[in-house]
Amino acid sequence: MVGNYKMRMGDGSRRWMSKEEIIDDVQAGVNDAVDCAEVPALTDDDMGRIVDILCEKNHMVTVEEGNEVVITNDGGPLKLMIDSGSSAPGIDLGRVQATKVLEKVFSVDTLETAWYDASMKEVKPNIGYEMVHCQDLMSNTVAPVLYMFMPNLGLYYQPTGMFGNPPDLMRDFKIEEAMDQAEKAGDALYEDLMYVTDKILSVGVDGLDFDTTASAGDVEFVSCLKAVENIRKSYPDAYIQMGMSAENILGVHGMVEYDGKVVAGMYPHEQVKVAEKAGVSAFGPVVNTNTSKSSAWNIARAVTIVKECERVSTIPLQVNMGMGVGGTPMFETPPMDAISRADKAMVEVAGVDGI
Repeated sequence: MVGNYKMRMGDGSRRWMSKEEIIDDVQAGVNDAVDCAEVPALTDDDMGRIVDILCEKNHMVTVEEGNEVVITNDGGPLKLMIDSGSSAPGIDLGRVQATKVLEKVFSVDTLETAWYDASMKEVKPNIGYEMVHCQDLMSNTVAPVLYMFMPNLGLYYQPTGMFGNPPDLMRDFKIEEAMDQAEKAGDALYEDLMYVTDKILSVGVDGLDFDTTASAGDVEFVSCLKAVENIRKSYPDAYIQMGMSAENILGVHGMVEYDGKVVAGMYPHEQVKVAEKAGVSAFGPVVNTNTSKSSAWNIARAVTIVKECERVSTIPLQVNMGMGVGGTPMFETPPMDAISRADKAMVEVAGVDGI
């Protein structure tokens, strides 16, 4: 045995490390965050606290009493109903019944529901069914209900959509056409977002969850921000949560702007400011996991980036944790020893409001 402390690698595999190796990896993770995101380094006290959390001997750890935060979940009842072959249990339940199990058995803080394929392009044709489902769900539950969907602009491009695929066009050096098609696809996504969210909010759902925002890059991000801005005009009190898909915005277009700012390349502390401007209620920053690095490196890096996001934010942070983000291993069911340490560090060092 090389060391006395059980760590995880970014892919979830086990690795034994000495305390000195953990300290070195924490410092290296902080340094990488500073270099990539151009954020301040953690203090020595913060890094020492992360080391202490990582070196706790218990298999699972938790926050100290008084530091509890709100927990939300991704996909809600689908996590109980779907059999993915490796994780979700595939229990034979309807969505309303599965959501009641999450509320009454698992005691989740907020409820979330989604169409089976939650991509916006797939939700739209089923909107009538979803409106009825949401009314039924709210009649059978007490906790706040969020409707989750993924903007997923990628489905608007060929071969699944009607618009040219920008990466394919760019490979043929058709740069202007690629930018044009991206903009037109973004406009179509915006129209669908406005249509679907209006229908969902009209039946009294408590809020919306924009999930994996900007998965297709900068145009998708701007389309979502514009949609939030206009949803606010009709539903000024709606709760709108926006969770991101990656730590920085991919520049598929490269020049598209929001509020006079080019969004390509933005990191969480910059993303949250335009989200605030649009009218987002709570923001879910993402930091990607490096599978070849230890959990000590990944957690320290993620906490460094998110702590700066928390510092500049005026809205609550509901940080994304699990399945390869937030310092957790890139694994569909991350080991609890790793994910509980990442969660604790995010709460007690980065100071996030929820997970």
